[in-house]
Amino acid sequence: MNFERFLARRVAASGQQSFSRLILRIAVAAVALSVAVMICSNALISGFKSEISNKIFGFWGHIHITDTDINRSLLEAYPISKYQPFYPALDTIRRVAYLQEEEWFGYRVERLKETRGGIRHVQVFAIKPGIIEAGKKKDKEIEGIILKGIGEDFDWAFMQQYIKRGRPIALPDTALSDEILISDQTAARLQVDTGDAFIMHFVEKGEQLRRRFRVSGIYRTGLEEYDRKFALVDIRQIQRLLGWDESQVSGFEVFIDDIDDLEPIAEYIYFEELPAELYAETIRKKLPEIFDWLDLQDINEVVILSLMIIVAIINMVTALMILILERTNMIGILKALGAANWGIRKIFLYYAAYIIALGLFWGNLIGIGLCLLQDRFEFIALSEENYYLTTAPIDLNFWPILMINLGTLAITLFFLVIPSYLVSSISPVKAIRFK
Repeated sequence: MNFERFLARRVAASGQQSFSRLILRIAVAAVALSVAVMICSNALISGFKSEISNKIFGFWGHIHITDTDINRSLLEAYPISKYQPFYPALDTIRRVAYLQEEEWFGYRVERLKETRGGIRHVQVFAIKPGIIEAGKKKDKEIEGIILKGIGEDFDWAFMQQYIKRGRPIALPDTALSDEILISDQTAARLQVDTGDAFIMHFVEKGEQLRRRFRVSGIYRTGLEEYDRKFALVDIRQIQRLLGWDESQVSGFEVFIDDIDDLEPIAEYIYFEELPAELYAETIRKKLPEIFDWLDLQDINEVVILSLMIIVAIINMVTALMILILERTNMIGILKALGAANWGIRKIFLYYAAYIIALGLFWGNLIGIGLCLLQDRFEFIALSEENYYLTTAPIDLNFWPILMINLGTLAITLFFLVIPSYLVSSISPVKAIRFK
């Protein structure tokens, strides 16, 4: 039997009746609160980043394949043939092997790794900006918008969940569809609804063109900046406006299984699958501003975790010092019996570990419980205009929670080693006489 651990258990049991029990309860509460806040902040920030990223990837795909000569933007239209050797066979790729450079003991080495997933779907797209003209002659509304043309290969799994009224646009094989799917923002500003028609104006090669569209459905993704700019139409409408034939498109959108595989799969597509005149680029590089903003949330998480760890450390240091002072008489007796300073310090460190473990238990219970309640009942609401979401999202993962628990235990105990040196300064003679 470990002597120090045995004494720590006895001290803990007798501590329930001592005057320091209030301090111990405060220490347990502080650790529990810190852990609960860390778990909640990690789940919220992870959920927030995941939800926003999924919305952007769902709307634009993970990787764009376009002509090498165009400016790297979403809005420039430059025709490429859709009859490519990789289309549509690209979605049969399940896993990709790649080399990843890592540092080992100061040396850079390359390791052969494999992606977790592969390519889920590939679809064509074309874009064309225009101006909507809606309303009566005396009270017309004008709205600039960008049409995104889609074909029969379009995956409606993402957009279907965000269609608030109406239905997706019809894409018949023979006839050209005049239907359009617009955002809730655009419909509200133009005062139109499903079934209504409006005129759009375009300029192509110095010539003004007009097209009539009928609203088939209204969507709302919550990405306000993109909702007010984009509408979905039949890709053949874009091809006619641009003077292209039906084999020409702006590019291909590639959807992958796992976001962690984004860079390796993009490089594989570019180097192994594409001809020299085509280029593959991730949507992160096309829209760097919004992903930079998401990456800034990691700083918020680090600040929160650091503050909560500091709170736990301060409370535990205070509690440990009170415990040592309360047990001065016991320390003196143990020293008189020949116990070493380190052995006595271990008694109090074991006791502190017990307090921290108790705090971790309640912290996990509270933190995970609050996260599950938010995930189920969504009682924390957000401003969709500012955060792109109506409620705070939750993404609970086992490994971050485990690291929070182990990190809190290890870091707090590490900082408790210093105040435990108080034991060394206690004289056995004075301590035995101390009451």
